[in-house]
Amino acid sequence: MPIRTIATLAVAIFLGIVAVFLVRTYLLSNRPAASAVAVAGTPVVVATEVIERGKPVEAKQLKVVSYPSDAVPTGSFRTVAELAGAPADKRVALRSFAPNEPVLATRISGPGARLVLSASLGDGMRAVSLRSNDVAGVAGFVLPGDRVDILLTRAIGDGHQTVTQVLAENVRVLGVDQSDNDEANTPVVAHAVTVEVTPAQAQVVALAQSVGSVSLSLRQINDVAPLGRRATTVSQLGFGGAAPAVGRVKRPPGFAVHVTRGVETAEYRIP
Repeated sequence: MPIRTIATLAVAIFLGIVAVFLVRTYLLSNRPAASAVAVAGTPVVVATEVIERGKPVEAKQLKVVSYPSDAVPTGSFRTVAELAGAPADKRVALRSFAPNEPVLATRISGPGARLVLSASLGDGMRAVSLRSNDVAGVAGFVLPGDRVDILLTRAIGDGHQTVTQVLAENVRVLGVDQSDNDEANTPVVAHAVTVEVTPAQAQVVALAQSVGSVSLSLRQINDVAPLGRRATTVSQLGFGGAAPAVGRVKRPPGFAVHVTRGVETAEYRIP
């Protein structure tokens, strides 16, 4: 084999070895950077399976995933031990969780707590129940989680005038009869509806049930606008507070003279 050929082959082998060395060095130098990117995320505890509402949250149902630091949900947990706690301090799911959904503090009970309605009340709020039926309860379509306006219809003055007024608006329905499951979607005619109101509104609603008829007005799911009219009277319905006469014949003005002959009576009108 010619010396030139041997020299060319040796140079090629040398350059190949140098190229492999450079590529290996580049990959090794970038591996710590990739690890740093992974570490830069924030650990968040999520569910590994469906956790039903009202069930204890077990450690085996949880795992930790990495979230971008600027996208971590408020109220999330960093470790499974922080959330699950000791066996005696089992938390209960106040809402159902889907797989890979972050477990938030607002959706579970405190350590050892029972699944009670008071745990879902907002700060400074009260729960008050209203008597309901198929009409007052919007034919059973008012369900936990809905927003409603509370109306009172009562007589005023000497009882000859009727008014409907707004007691509270845009309040959250906490429960229907003995159910507070806000994932329910089947209408039910209930005997009582429990709503979340302020302490002042709770007094007004309690008093209103003894002086008139209380009913609910169901809001559209995204409607948060305040009501423009706070009260409506009969006189505002369009006929001045009295129903218009039906079938009454208006007679012309003047004097009327009735003449009776035997069993027949005739009327003569004088302008």
